[in-house]
Amino acid sequence: MRCVHWRRVPLDLAREAREKSTAPYIDRVVQCQLSAHNEGEHFGLLTDAGAYGTALWLRWHGADEAELVVLPDCPVAAPGPDGEGCCLFADHAKQHTWEDDLEEVSCIS
Repeated sequence: MRCVHWRRVPLDLAREAREKSTAPYIDRVVQCQLSAHNEGEHFGLLTDAGAYGTALWLRWHGADEAELVVLPDCPVAAPGPDGEGCCLFADHAKQHTWEDDLEEVSCIS
């Protein structure tokens, strides 16, 4: 099950994200894409970072701390010849997105 924490993207970080991305639109609110957790850092996907295999994420801890981070994509895919790739970043904690059998998780949600 995915984390239930959401975060509004601060206006200055939204502007910076648009400058760093080729995407014409950046979400103003993001949901943490990690598995359910209450403590520690949260990560909301903003857009591809432009460089192959990287993405721009909003990382936050608590209500006041947020920053943009460019992270490499997770290289792990589900077992099998048509294994779905993980939609998170490399070195994320806990399970991969394709291991979440309680709900359908899309990389672009």
